Amino acid sequence: MADIIHTFTSIIWSPALVFLCLAAGVYFTLATGFLQIRCIPDMLRQLRDGEKSDNGVSSFESLMISLAGRVGVGNIAGVATAIAFGGPGAVFWMWVVALLGSATSFVECTLAQIYKEQDRDTGEYRGGPAYYIEKAYRHTKAGPFMKVYGIVFAVAMVLATSYFLPGIQANGVAAAVENAWNVDVRITGVVLSIVLAAIVIGGIKRIANFASMIVPFMAVLYIIAAIVILIVHYDRVDDVFLLIFRSAFDMESAFSGMLGVAIMWGVKRGIYSNEAGQGTGPQSAAAAEVSHPAKQGFVQAFAVYIDTLFVCSATAFIIISTDMYKVFAGESETGAVLYAGSLDADVAVGPGFVQAGLNTVAAGIGPSFVALAILLFAFTTIIAYYYMAETNLAYFNRWIHNRTARRAVIWGLRVLIIISVLVGATTTPGTAWALGDIGVGMTAWLNILAILFLQIPAHKALRDYQRQKRAGEDPVFDPVALGIRNAEFWETYATRHREQEL
Repeated sequence: MADIIHTFTSIIWSPALVFLCLAAGVYFTLATGFLQIRCIPDMLRQLRDGEKSDNGVSSFESLMISLAGRVGVGNIAGVATAIAFGGPGAVFWMWVVALLGSATSFVECTLAQIYKEQDRDTGEYRGGPAYYIEKAYRHTKAGPFMKVYGIVFAVAMVLATSYFLPGIQANGVAAAVENAWNVDVRITGVVLSIVLAAIVIGGIKRIANFASMIVPFMAVLYIIAAIVILIVHYDRVDDVFLLIFRSAFDMESAFSGMLGVAIMWGVKRGIYSNEAGQGTGPQSAAAAEVSHPAKQGFVQAFAVYIDTLFVCSATAFIIISTDMYKVFAGESETGAVLYAGSLDADVAVGPGFVQAGLNTVAAGIGPSFVALAILLFAFTTIIAYYYMAETNLAYFNRWIHNRTARRAVIWGLRVLIIISVLVGATTTPGTAWALGDIGVGMTAWLNILAILFLQIPAHKALRDYQRQKRAGEDPVFDPVALGIRNAEFWETYATRHREQEL
């Protein structure tokens, strides 16, 4: 069974998926007229001026939920792995993926806003790929097929985010805490479960409040650490950038012949980190209270920048500026060491690179700081996983007519994810990562193919937003006027807005 699972993982996460994500980013960049560059003022404006209501969270809170899922252990270990197997040039290709992925994120998150709906029990906004896959083609010949398509997506997302991935994140937290502070993994598991229960039982509002407090703190703290490293090694800053750019184009003799692997590892880790196109960001995007879907599309496009250009770059600068990294041939630690830097021979690929880099500034601080970063990064990721799972479970709850039964299903999910954290903190399920990767990989395939077919409403929303902005108006969305069908929430919203104006 393990061999079968790992075979499926290698098929799903083949180079074909990497190139599909990259190609989609290039296409959406051109189709939106380089939106990710020319609309940065709109992104920042919406973060500052975002609305909020009893039913929806603010744009900033939605961004924090999204970043909670995007900014995880991969921002530390993933970047170290990319450098180890792709060389410093891999960092440049991570930046390229972030730039392209920003446009993809705009499209998928704008679609999530267009086709969102209100939960009939809580009044909270729900949406995401499962919803827009089904609703965009409703009442057409393709409707039945797309409904099944949406169900498959929701099942894959629930399985991946409700049990497999949270357990592994909890295991990473428990191991890091034990290594740094000698705290028993069972105690860590119990504490994590209690805090998690207190947050998820409060619903999206409490999740949003928690994410809004913790995510900025952890990201800023980590970036400050990178800035301190750069100040201490200020004389190497130019060399770091030069090394990254020269290696990215195979012009650095130490890493000659690594152009292909630099691109592959940069793209692969960039996609895995910023998640653009994977279908994970749209859930939180749909929860926001906005007057126009494009507004939240801008916010989520900016999330990709924060994840990769800020947090991942911070990791890269800590590692490269302190010369605490190795580069291997053959994309494996068993390959020949092409570059060993100043790193001790026994340091394995992963968080140890960052720990060693931090120790150059203050000896002994590395293990504790990285443990704290992993604790915050991984725990907020678990919170985001729960929200994704609940949103996709709510997709099925629409067909359950009994309110008590619907609530029981949600409570069952809460119990499951708490058990996942307890079990994951104390054990390492042998195939859990592979199963989680299969689930997330499936959603990436399903979502990217879907938004390539469903993209027209997102482009209409963008043009409508820009038209209203040029007219000096605060954009308000009316799907009927744009010829967009099955966006029932926005049809009601537009009608109510017109009545208020009268």
